[in-house]
Amino acid sequence: QVQLVESGGGLVQAGGSLSLSCAASGRTFSSYAMGWFRQAPGKERDLVAAISRSGTSTYYADSVKGRFTISRDNAKNMAYLQMNSLKPEDTAVYYCASGRFPSIVVAAHAYGDWGQGTQVTVSS
Repeated sequence: QVQLVESGGGLVQAGGSLSLSCAASGRTFSSYAMGWFRQAPGKERDLVAAISRSGTSTYYADSVKGRFTISRDNAKNMAYLQMNSLKPEDTAVYYCASGRFPSIVVAAHAYGDWGQGTQVTVSS
């Protein structure tokens, strides 16, 4: 099991940038694929970006391609989400999650460990 803590959310104007971080506990971080999900009020929790255990493979939702970048540092037990050119529709609670997968998985229910979430609000 991995414990996850997100940080870096906040309020930003449209067109601005935010960087989210996810700190993971445990000595087996490199055994887990990581995902960033978001959930807006009244909506489903959707995968925004994911990265494989080694960091060599990534996935992005169409809505964030070219604007968001996911990365990880296995030596530091950290995952990151760099968000640029933010839009009001990016407003949501963002969660990092981990899963012991050999490859990237899109379905939220497959991820076993979740952080508490961090609010991202983009004003127009």
